[in-house]
Amino acid sequence: MGSGQMVTVFGAYGHTGRFVVAELVERGFVPVLSGRDGEKLKALAYETGLEARPATVGDPDALDRALAGAAAVINAAGPFASTTGPVIEAALRAGIPYLDVAAELEANIDTFAHFADRAREAGAVIVPAMAFFGGLGDLLATAAMGDWTEAEEAHIAYALSSWHPTAGTRLSGAVSRERRGERRMRYAGGQWEYRTDAAPTLEWRFPEPMGPRQVIGEFTMADVVTVPSHLSIPDVTTYMTVEAVRDIAAPGTPAPAATDDSGRSDQTFLVDAVVRSGGAERRAVARGQDIYAVTAPLVVEALDRVLTGRTRTVGVASAGEIFDAPDFLRALSPHITLELLP
Repeated sequence: MGSGQMVTVFGAYGHTGRFVVAELVERGFVPVLSGRDGEKLKALAYETGLEARPATVGDPDALDRALAGAAAVINAAGPFASTTGPVIEAALRAGIPYLDVAAELEANIDTFAHFADRAREAGAVIVPAMAFFGGLGDLLATAAMGDWTEAEEAHIAYALSSWHPTAGTRLSGAVSRERRGERRMRYAGGQWEYRTDAAPTLEWRFPEPMGPRQVIGEFTMADVVTVPSHLSIPDVTTYMTVEAVRDIAAPGTPAPAATDDSGRSDQTFLVDAVVRSGGAERRAVARGQDIYAVTAPLVVEALDRVLTGRTRTVGVASAGEIFDAPDFLRALSPHITLELLP
């Protein structure tokens, strides 16, 4: 448990940020609310009784004040292309761990590229993409690998019952599209490729009782950054069910609506991670509810392990590299069901 340690949450008033704040309180931490919108912070502080410290990414002094006395910082504020760099810099100045829930490909690539050497030399801990996209898939692929030291390919397929995107998801997606233009990205042969053709539509055979579903292939998510950052797998591909892609692509799809007291929507998910080598196949499967809500126990469990020293490395590290993946996934049992196959 958190034992009253203060943790700054940047972007605390956002959809995912609110789940993170509630999970921190549940785990015994004391969240410090931070972000760019002073009025939203004030309202959340009034609602929760927690301290608010407004800060913008363009004001290093304000960021330093927001992190003062905190044991760590969680960045839940998109678009992460704008926020990751300044908040990581503030965490390095404060000498505290940094975790984020970024799903943006480019933001995560930038974090590994720009901070890996500095963080390692400083003995600092930076955990990017510690969320549903990036963190969970990476943990599943790592757990599926087991005692394999390398594999030929990894595939992570997502089946969402629906995908009602938050305003933050839409904004982050727009920023990513602006950065890469009309091109899409895939990871093959150990390197990134930019393509201008349409992503293929394929059939993916999910575990029963779901079975075969139509998916968009090469629907590249943050897992394609995190997995090859530490696993020797030259081809990493992610897939998304076509219904979910249609939802997020439609401008009129509404934001998620709460259907229980915790604020979760009725969205369900299945994540199917498969690794293959020499004709053999291993698989790890997770099922749960609400991709935004489940991000909170993911990042807070990671935070607790970082602060209690249950880590395997320092520097910029993805979930599967820095944590014991099977043990971490089992710790999420109240929030996901896990299968390791065969």
